[in-house]
Amino acid sequence: MNTITIEGQLRTEFGKRATRAVRSQDHVPAVIYGGAKEVNFSAPAKSFKSLVYTDKFQLVEIHVDGQKYTAIMKDLQFDRVSDKLIHVDFLELNEDKKIIANLPIKFTGSAAGVKAGGKFVTKLQTLKVKTLPKHLKEAIVVDITNLELNENVRVEDVKEPDFEIMNSPRIPIASIVLTRQLKQAASAEAKK
Repeated sequence: MNTITIEGQLRTEFGKRATRAVRSQDHVPAVIYGGAKEVNFSAPAKSFKSLVYTDKFQLVEIHVDGQKYTAIMKDLQFDRVSDKLIHVDFLELNEDKKIIANLPIKFTGSAAGVKAGGKFVTKLQTLKVKTLPKHLKEAIVVDITNLELNENVRVEDVKEPDFEIMNSPRIPIASIVLTRQLKQAASAEAKK
C-alpha cells in the first residue's frame, strides 16, 4: 500500500493567534489522535498535497519531534473563501484496535450488460469498513463481469472476509441501465 511521509513540527502554542502564525508560514495545523496521547503538529502545506488531492486510500507516516506515527487521514478542513487547506485530522493505527475507514471501490471485468448495449453507472465511490489496520488495502475490488442489463451490484454482494462493511446492505454500488437507443428500440418493437 502506498505510504506518504510527512515531516512535522510539534505545536506548543494553541489558540487563534498561534494558529494564524502557523498558517502565515504556509504550514497547516494537524492533530493525531487514537494513540496513547494526542499529538498536535504543523507541516508545510505542500507536504499534504499528494495525500489530500487524490482518490486513493493511503497510509501516512508522520515524523514529529523524533517520533514516528503511522496513521490514516480522517478529516480535513478548507477555508471557505480561499479554499486553502486549514486543518487535518489523523487517526493513529494500533495493530490490535479496529478502525473505521472509507476504502475506494475498484471495478474489474467487462459487464455483459454493457456488451449488450447498456450503460455502466457507478452509484458509490467508497465503502465504509471496520477492520484491523493489517487488513487495510488500497481498494475493494468488485467484479462486474456477470452484470446484465437492468441489474445492480449491491453492498451485500461484496464479500470481503476481513472487513465489516458499515454501509446499508441494500444500497446499489453500480448498475447497468438501458441507453436511450435501447429504450427506443424496445418501444418500437412493442408497437409492432
